[in-house]
Amino acid sequence: MPVSGSSLAVPRGIGQTLPVTDAPAVPDTGIGGRLDRVHRQITGAALRAGRDPASVRLIAVTKTVPAAEICEAAAAGVTDIGENRVQEARAKYAAIPFGVRWHLLGHLQANKANLAATFFDSVQTLDSEPIGAALSRRRDPALPPLSLLAEVDFTGIPGRTGLPPEQAEAVVAAVAPLPGIRLEGLMTVAPYGAPAAARDCFRRLRELRDRLQERLGIALPELSMGMTDDFEIAIAEGATMVRIGRALFGERPAGADAATPSQRGSLL
Repeated sequence: MPVSGSSLAVPRGIGQTLPVTDAPAVPDTGIGGRLDRVHRQITGAALRAGRDPASVRLIAVTKTVPAAEICEAAAAGVTDIGENRVQEARAKYAAIPFGVRWHLLGHLQANKANLAATFFDSVQTLDSEPIGAALSRRRDPALPPLSLLAEVDFTGIPGRTGLPPEQAEAVVAAVAPLPGIRLEGLMTVAPYGAPAAARDCFRRLRELRDRLQERLGIALPELSMGMTDDFEIAIAEGATMVRIGRALFGERPAGADAATPSQRGSLL
């Protein structure tokens, strides 16, 4: 973060600037301190963009994080957690406090759709009409509708999943009317380690969302974009959800980076 007390010209909305003064840094004192620091960063980024900080939801990414540590995070105030693999989430589910919202952030295979529809509150990686239809069929009518975000890939990086942007409209139009689900927006993973490219990716997702709303006549309020290294940029470009793992739980244990490029991006 910039030095406390510094005055910077930063974005306010689109194409505007506003001088702001940063809040003092918070010491890293366990999960509570790290969570407080991230919340302050979210607040600062939102205010610099002329937005209400309450319009940005923090998703704590918990892949490889033990259930006991997730419970500690929940006690500190985490309300939403994101898992990459259905089986790992299932193994932790019973140990996590009731009321925490579960988001699936990893690629969903058709043979896992039944499990995903059973206990997740949100699937952020919809990338085909068949997956949307499977989740619709398998969601228990007694449960609230399953929230879905369509994942869009702007990078073309080999191994990444997500819809090419030119295919997003057809999938959104087909899935949105299905029962048992509620299609609420879009998700993307930016190129890793490239701030300018990340900003372009986030801007393109927002613009795609705006076009889809206009063309299809449906509300898509959610934009899930931004991770530990780029979430402040994402907030400036309109993110309503940011997915934070490393800034809350530290570096992944050895072997965790064996995931695909798409999975790595969803977890940082």
